[in-house]
Amino acid sequence: MKKYGKYAAAWLLSLGLAVNGFVPARAETPPSAIPAGSQLVKAAAALSGGPEIAAPSAVLMEASTGQVIYEKNADEQRSPASITKIMTLILIFDALESGKIRMTDQVVTSAYAKSMGGSQVFLEEGEVQTVETLIKCIVIASGNDASVAMAEFIAGDEGTFVQMMNERAAGLGMTGTHFEDCCGLTESPSHLTTARDIAIMSRELINRYPQIHNYSTIWMDTITHVTKQGTKEFGLANTNKLLKMATNFSVTGLKTGSTSIAKYCLSATAEKDGVRLIASIMAAPDYKARFADAAALLNFGYANCRLYEDKEPPQLPLLPVTGGVKDQAALKYGGTFSYLGLLGEDFTAVERNISIPESIEAPVGDGQQIGTLEYMLSGEKLGEIPILADGEVEAAGYLDYLKEFFAEWSVGER
Repeated sequence: MKKYGKYAAAWLLSLGLAVNGFVPARAETPPSAIPAGSQLVKAAAALSGGPEIAAPSAVLMEASTGQVIYEKNADEQRSPASITKIMTLILIFDALESGKIRMTDQVVTSAYAKSMGGSQVFLEEGEVQTVETLIKCIVIASGNDASVAMAEFIAGDEGTFVQMMNERAAGLGMTGTHFEDCCGLTESPSHLTTARDIAIMSRELINRYPQIHNYSTIWMDTITHVTKQGTKEFGLANTNKLLKMATNFSVTGLKTGSTSIAKYCLSATAEKDGVRLIASIMAAPDYKARFADAAALLNFGYANCRLYEDKEPPQLPLLPVTGGVKDQAALKYGGTFSYLGLLGEDFTAVERNISIPESIEAPVGDGQQIGTLEYMLSGEKLGEIPILADGEVEAAGYLDYLKEFFAEWSVGER
């Protein structure tokens, strides 16, 4: 399989299929270069007839592996509208995780935040809301004013926050993305992303911060405005109508977006039988089409995909160490292995092979790769995860040998 890897990868890309989460560079290699019986050919044949969708740009991705199942003009840059807020939410949850902010913190609305048009929750200048309330306003009602209020609270001003957004996007490998505001309201032709990048940042949000679904699945809620004019309730209605559509999967989010430039966009997340999928839709012609397209892609994915995830890998032994201050090194796995099956594979037949040396010479660094756990099915390699040193073992020096000598001598004297 390795021998034909670059040819198969190039061909699969033209069909919209990524192998083990990797989308290779394009190459001019005909499908005839791939052996007819390979798993790659079978997978490509299985998924070559994807659904017809109205949107000009879309991606279907599996969240655990990051594997792309379907793509259509996935790397064409387009205006994302309020899909932008996915990155805003990532930075909000980053700040919560680091302890920089708390859910109960009080956020004061500035005059600039109040001035936002488009979708909003009508915050007043000087109005105070908690971080959690503003998260609800962003996720459920797509509040531009709430987004700017949170950007200012975290970074001091929106410009600095947008710089953070672009840095975070670069760190995720979102090569087709450039943000110029935190909510997507801008009409700047330079505020762009791609269907692939939307799927990438959606995956980061739901994998790293699964609590986002506590908010993205809310259909309706209310907030309380307390201003100089008095106290009043304000209703929040979720802009993601897919939540109320009849589906054979559970819709878990995530974010809609629409402007005259962007047309109708959607990042839809769903779950069924332990498989989590992300459908990103850009520039659909109308609001019904974006939901229909997402439903079609998600149905296609669930009809073809099964996930293998090894949550209980084999127990690792202690590894003998020579020339160290300790005789053994503890080992750990460098992640959890998952593989997206596209051919109805029998995952009960998966074989796991541990490959580690009989011993290792000191020094051993914490996190140093020692070996691999390899996964095989029907004679073909599905993938592997690294086996790492769990803690360091320093090389023994003269004094260490001297101590060991005297320790053994004293035992012998007894």
